[in-house]
Amino acid sequence: MKLARAIHFDESDTRVYHSPARTGEWCISGGFEFSNWAEADLTGKQRQAFSNGWLGLETFGRVTFVAVTQVEEAERATLTDALAQHFVDIYGAPDLDAARPVAANEIAQMVDLCDDHDANTLLTVARELTDAGVRETYRVIDAQEAGLEQFAIHGSLDE
Repeated sequence: MKLARAIHFDESDTRVYHSPARTGEWCISGGFEFSNWAEADLTGKQRQAFSNGWLGLETFGRVTFVAVTQVEEAERATLTDALAQHFVDIYGAPDLDAARPVAANEIAQMVDLCDDHDANTLLTVARELTDAGVRETYRVIDAQEAGLEQFAIHGSLDE
C-alpha cells in the first residue's frame, strides 16, 4: 500500500503557507478544509494553501509537493486516529468514534491516488472553486522525469 510524504526542494513553502508541513510527514489532499470557503476567503497565504497545498498529517501544515512511498498498515491506523482527533479538535466532530470513519475515508482516497504510481513519483494538487464546490486535479511527475537538474541551480560560488 502506498501513501505520500511531504517533500521540499527549497524553502519556498515556508514563505507561501501560514503553516508549512514538515519534510517527510505523511500527507493527504486535505481539500475538506475548504468545503465552506467562498472566493472572498481566497487571499494571500490562504489562497496558496487552497490552490496548491497538500495537508500534512502531523503538523496539519501545507506542502506543494508530495512523493509516493510505501506505508505500513500500522502507520495508516495511527494516521487515521490522528486525523480523527484533528476533526474533533478543529472541526467539532462529536467524538473519535464519529470522526474515525471520515478520517479513514480521507486517507483511503489518498491511498487510491498513490497506489497507481511508482515509488518516488511526485504529485501536485490544483484546486478551484466551482458552483458544485471544490474541484481538485492532480499532476503526476514520474520519478525518472524528476531529475535534480529541474530543481537545482548550477553555477560557481567563485564568481
